[in-house]
Amino acid sequence: MNKLIVSLLLTLGITGVAHAAGDATAGQAKAAVCGACHGPDGNSPAPNFPKLAGQGERYLTKQMHDIKDGKRTVLEMTGLLTNLSDQDLADIAAYFASQKGSVGAADPKLVDKGQALFQGGKLAEDQPIGGMPACKACHIAGGSGLAEAGFPHLSGQHAQYTAKQLKEFREKVRFIDGDASNKMMTDIAAKLSDKDIEALSSYIQGLH
Repeated sequence: MNKLIVSLLLTLGITGVAHAAGDATAGQAKAAVCGACHGPDGNSPAPNFPKLAGQGERYLTKQMHDIKDGKRTVLEMTGLLTNLSDQDLADIAAYFASQKGSVGAADPKLVDKGQALFQGGKLAEDQPIGGMPACKACHIAGGSGLAEAGFPHLSGQHAQYTAKQLKEFREKVRFIDGDASNKMMTDIAAKLSDKDIEALSSYIQGLH
C-alpha cells in the first residue's frame, strides 16, 4: 500500500506543492458568501453543489486556486474568487476542513455494486483497456481520503455531484490539476459505465 501511495503521489505531481497556512477562525467570515451554495458549515443542502465540510485543506486550497487561475471551469464559481488573496483561500479552506461533514444514504439496491467498485475495483475481463483500481487505494476504505497528499475526502458526498464529476473525467471535460496530460482519473473513469457511476456515487453518499 505504501509503495502504491508513493507512486500515485509522484504520478500526480503534488509531493512538492506548498500553500500558505490557513486560519479557520478568519476563514469563517471569509466563507460567508460560500454558504449560499455550500451551506454555512460546508454541508450543502443542494445535491448539485459539493459538500465542503471535512474536506482536506490541501485539496480545497488547490481546487480554489485552479478555479481562480482558470485551470478548472466551474460556471457557478465564475468571478467569486477573483479578488481573494492566497491567504484568503487558505483561510476558507481551513474553515471548511475544520467542520464535520454529514453523511447521506445509499440506495439499498445499489450498495453491493457500489461497494464492489469502491473497495475492489473492476477486473479487466470485460475491459479491453485494462481493469480499474479500487477507489480505496487513494480515498481509503472509509472514504476519508488522504488529506496530506491532496486526495479528496469522498465520504457522504452528494451522489448527484459525484456522478457529474466522474462523467466529466470520463468525457475529458475535467482533469486533475487542470492538466490534460495527467490521465489518472480520466483513465479510471473511462472504465466506468453510467450504471457503474450511479452505483458508485450512491455508495459514496452513504459511506462513513
